[in-house]
Amino acid sequence: MSDARLRADALTLAYDRRVVVQDLDVRITDGSFTVIVGPNACGKSTLLRSLARVLKPRSGTVYLDGQAIASYPSRQVARQLGMLPQSPIVPGGIAVDELVARGRFAHQRLLRQWSAEDEAAVADAMRLTEVADLADRFVDELSGGQRQRVWLAMALAQQTPILLLDEPTTFLDLAHQFEVLDLCAELHEQGRTIVAVLHDLNHACRYATELIVMRDGAILAQGAPAEVMTAELVEEVFGVPCRVMTDPETDTPMVVPAGRQRRRATRGGLAPDRTPA
Repeated sequence: MSDARLRADALTLAYDRRVVVQDLDVRITDGSFTVIVGPNACGKSTLLRSLARVLKPRSGTVYLDGQAIASYPSRQVARQLGMLPQSPIVPGGIAVDELVARGRFAHQRLLRQWSAEDEAAVADAMRLTEVADLADRFVDELSGGQRQRVWLAMALAQQTPILLLDEPTTFLDLAHQFEVLDLCAELHEQGRTIVAVLHDLNHACRYATELIVMRDGAILAQGAPAEVMTAELVEEVFGVPCRVMTDPETDTPMVVPAGRQRRRATRGGLAPDRTPA
């Protein structure tokens, strides 16, 4: 796995004095749809930000195509790796089509300005994310779900072989969650490497070809969902007793949390006495 296009060795990641990830190694399998899961504040988004060169490691190295990612010019990284951040800041007074067009920045040159290829890439990204009808609207006037799809369109417009998505289904209703994840699956089938942070374990198991399970800044398990997702692992990582069954629609693992009484008993609480008087 040492020849993975995107990997990291001995990563320590921190915000000021708070260390979030320490001495972590990770390999992103080429051509995979990798989903990172874990409880809140376990380091999922922090890891993704470091892989995208948004967060500089305190120590350790992220590698892209065998070379330290920090050594590349920004445009070169942006032509290989697209990033949808968590809760991106919306620029004031910018229209949807203008924001999506910013995804083509890495393809611009001093002597190569806006082209028909750029126009087609932006139009295709807006069509795929169903925001074409919002083209003239200001981004800061949109709903949270609409904004999320616009940001995804900007990432798609980069047309990179590797796409990193931090909670891409945030703010989306159920129908749009599946549409975005279906789109990611289609991009993966077309040859892109997708890395996403998701909170929904069943979505993760349905769509991922590979799971990375994190807790407390460490990777506890990595592999195919059918090999990784067990009731014991879910309880160890999330503290939730459950059953792991087979999803009748997809034959992938499906996590069914225990009922309230069982969860309460597991936490040490007392279930109400239901013995007939």
